[in-house]
Amino acid sequence: MKAKPPASSPLWRSALLDAFRKLDPRSLLRNPVIFTTAVVAALASLLFVRDVLSGQAQLLFSAQVIAWLWFTVLFANFAEALAEGRGKAQAAALRSTRTQTQAKLLAGANTSTYSRVSAAELKVGQIVLVETGDLIPGDGEVIEGLAMVDESAITGESAPVLRESGGDRSAVTGGTRVLSDQIKVRITAAAGSSFLDRMIALVEGAARQKTPNELALNVLLAGMTLIFILACASIPSFARYAGGQVSTIVLIALFVTLIPTTIGALLSAIGIAGMNRLVRFNVLALSGRAVEAAGDVDTLLLDKTGTITLGNRQAAEFRPAPGVEARALAEAAQLASLADETPEGRSIVVLAKERYGLRAQDLASLQARFLAFSAQTRMSGVNLPDQEIRKGAVDAIEAYARAHPQGQAVPPQVREEVERIARAGGTPLAVARDGRVLGVVYLKDIVKGGIRERFAELRRMGIKTVMITGDNPLTAAAIAAEAGVDDFLAQAKPEDKLALIRAEQAQGKLVAMCGDGSNDAPALAQADVGVAMQTGTQAAREAGNMVDLDSDPTKLIEIVAIGKQLLITRGALTTFSVSNDVAKYFAILPAMFAALYPPLGALNIMGLHSPQSAILSATIFNALIILLLVPLALRGVRYRPAPAATLLARNLAVYGVGGLIAPFLGIKLIDLLLSASGLA
Repeated sequence: MKAKPPASSPLWRSALLDAFRKLDPRSLLRNPVIFTTAVVAALASLLFVRDVLSGQAQLLFSAQVIAWLWFTVLFANFAEALAEGRGKAQAAALRSTRTQTQAKLLAGANTSTYSRVSAAELKVGQIVLVETGDLIPGDGEVIEGLAMVDESAITGESAPVLRESGGDRSAVTGGTRVLSDQIKVRITAAAGSSFLDRMIALVEGAARQKTPNELALNVLLAGMTLIFILACASIPSFARYAGGQVSTIVLIALFVTLIPTTIGALLSAIGIAGMNRLVRFNVLALSGRAVEAAGDVDTLLLDKTGTITLGNRQAAEFRPAPGVEARALAEAAQLASLADETPEGRSIVVLAKERYGLRAQDLASLQARFLAFSAQTRMSGVNLPDQEIRKGAVDAIEAYARAHPQGQAVPPQVREEVERIARAGGTPLAVARDGRVLGVVYLKDIVKGGIRERFAELRRMGIKTVMITGDNPLTAAAIAAEAGVDDFLAQAKPEDKLALIRAEQAQGKLVAMCGDGSNDAPALAQADVGVAMQTGTQAAREAGNMVDLDSDPTKLIEIVAIGKQLLITRGALTTFSVSNDVAKYFAILPAMFAALYPPLGALNIMGLHSPQSAILSATIFNALIILLLVPLALRGVRYRPAPAATLLARNLAVYGVGGLIAPFLGIKLIDLLLSASGLA
């Protein structure tokens, strides 16, 4: 379930109030162009007060210019406040999931005695007990037990997820609820620095930092503003030389309409809106730079287990030895798995029940003695009064059969089945009873549904997909073919993943990495875009610069599209702003200086009513165009997969030409309204 966008009416009201709050100089300083506009608007206001006190003429014209200068500043603040307001509304929804949780603090890892303390008092390293129905009091790692956890408060998804000690599904998030069983959790984040706290701060925009592109564009805009300050400051000298004069109010209006106020006003809103769009897809971007980099990704690396596959091998088929019925193999495998709490063991019990109607039997009546799996024997099993059953790795079961008094050699047909399963990318588990091998259970890595089609779409976007796995090349090739990735890296160690990413980056490519395990953390940190799965370990989530709350690796399609949309939107509005300024030159300069330099009258192609009307019309248009472009800045320019040259040509045709035409139409229309109303 995607995060729902908040209702619009309260956001607009809140943004209007924030627009006035952002008049604080400390807030305005973050945007050099708008800060400069506010400074000259304040100067013009002071001059207006002086003129009122001295009884100067043309007060109506000055008042209108000053009012629209302040509107320009307010509209810029409004755009930023509206973008931030969406994040604040989402943060409020997250914050509402937090309660005054009481934690069951254990005296030690090996005790069940606990004392109740406030979750806010927990420290890193402490161990808490979380039972059915309890809220997990803080971010942590499961060190004992397994349980189903409801993470809908964080991800928006209603389906519970399994969390268990060890492996890549041990990380838990504060504020989520345990639905079954109980777990012991070691706290890994202090109060105030949990994942949920960071989510709230990020979607509010409080922790958002400007990206390199934004900083570079800000420097460019500040430079252009400085150039126009010098240009406007020199105009009075030229006017006096020509025997005329230009009022300070007119110079201020000229300055504000010529500097790049449009893109300066919308730049921050574009960046915030890009990150907010990711949140609506249940992806948390920990930096704006990652969103931008996603728009230019060339190579995507994906960890297999838990990313491309579901992460747990599932029993897919019972393949009996010659002379053994499949039902007999299933029954023996089920008996050996009744006490096996691993996902593989549970899947064997379920498959036997579904295929042959075998139901789990009463363990007490069986007088069964179970043998737990161990790394030394690499098998598990059960001893019954009249028989013993073993289940495990094929070579371990073969060694068991050889050592058993009634043992028999493994039939050649069983060996052939083992090879077929391995070639198909599966894992064979042999089952033996009283030293006789009954057959094998085919365990299969389940590739996530629809993933092949999604990878095909990434390929059409020009992104190469590479699966990374610790499996042998035979298994890796089978899973890669089923998933539809372009390439794979088998038997990969953490340093191999790092080497592959660095090799791609050395060729000038931007690399994205999706992973969920602790062994993925170095690669996630090295990648330009590191997308950690929410179901993964704490180390993975800390290393990545994005967290996918749905744990869907193909979400990178949306991430890339939003990244490209952010870059295209910024480029489009920058093009529009520059074109706008070019058109405004034709409106203001001829009207202002035609009397001093008559040849400039030929450039007055708009036929504006008067110099005052020209200046006022351009000032009003300059303010209103910001307000009109706010929805586009928040929504973003629609991205359609196409070559860069095509996108550039379309951008210039729509926003370059549109930026030239719009001021001619808009300023002329405002001029007609002003002249008809007698305001200019």
